[in-house]
Amino acid sequence: MEQLIRTQHPAPRRPGLPGHAFMPVRNQRTGSLAGRSFPDGNLSSVITLLLLVAVIVGAVITAGCALPPHTITLDEIIDRELGQNPSPAYGYRCTMGAHRGASTAFRENTLAALQAADRDRKYAFVEFDVQYTRDRRIVVYHDLRLLRLFGSFRSVGDSTYAELAEMTGGEIATYEDVMDILTKKINIEIKSQGDPDEDARLADAIIADIRQRKRERDVLISSISADVVRYINDSYPGIATGQVYWLTSSTYLHFDRLTEGLFEEFCATRADYLMLHVANLRNIEDLLRLKPRDKTIIFWDFDDKMYLVHKDASDRLWGDSGLKAFFRALPSTFLSSFQGRRADSQKPAQND
Repeated sequence: MEQLIRTQHPAPRRPGLPGHAFMPVRNQRTGSLAGRSFPDGNLSSVITLLLLVAVIVGAVITAGCALPPHTITLDEIIDRELGQNPSPAYGYRCTMGAHRGASTAFRENTLAALQAADRDRKYAFVEFDVQYTRDRRIVVYHDLRLLRLFGSFRSVGDSTYAELAEMTGGEIATYEDVMDILTKKINIEIKSQGDPDEDARLADAIIADIRQRKRERDVLISSISADVVRYINDSYPGIATGQVYWLTSSTYLHFDRLTEGLFEEFCATRADYLMLHVANLRNIEDLLRLKPRDKTIIFWDFDDKMYLVHKDASDRLWGDSGLKAFFRALPSTFLSSFQGRRADSQKPAQND
């Protein structure tokens, strides 16, 4: 009967629909719609889309089984640096950077160390230090004097670049030479020589250069000097900044008020990254619990390692978009959940 009705009274075609499409007729007995059909072309498109989704999911799962070389867990870092095995595990992903370049294989802050770090896939970013010479050349060097690395009491700020090059056998690099060879994300630490005006001029020169190179999103500028960090945030609010600390009262005395005081002092500079020596891992529980959500913690050591901790969604490398950070996190998120399920399945059954 329904077939007869459709034959005698064909429904008007919908605009844009193929000629064989028709308005469905509701079955009076069951209440269902009869006669719905899909053109072969549409069905083929649906199948293609489903296959594409399957390929993407498979790629994500495959990627999850092989973490990027620069990814490590916070638990591994605590075990490596403190010889402790956290229980329960934190499970947070961390991104490794090169502190003063590949400074265990080469002399720190030299072109050789920095270029090696730039080529090594285990580092996601490269850190180096800058300061002025007497003739206003920007050089890449950490200490204020040459004593530790080159056995001379001469200070960098009281020497010309030509004198420094001679005393170091040409190993002291200029900022321009370093920037010319680095392609990864960069952390530039400004070494304050105690003159706020000179520190400001150095920051101005660095930022003018990275803007000319169109690398503002690639660069984090840090300093142990709160004045330098405040100056950059006041003058260049679009530049990512980090505040460096070595040891604080909360490093060994794990009281909430001391850790809160550290964050209050840090937040007063409006820095984006809290950069702590690895000794502060002893206070990791309070640091993670009290960390403001829009701030990120980076740990550094005197060797070649730095670790950016991804606790919240906002914890990401400077210049990375939220979408890019999401895809960076996919492999480790998958692997962590898989390992968690595997560990749960391997727990011995408890008898009631």
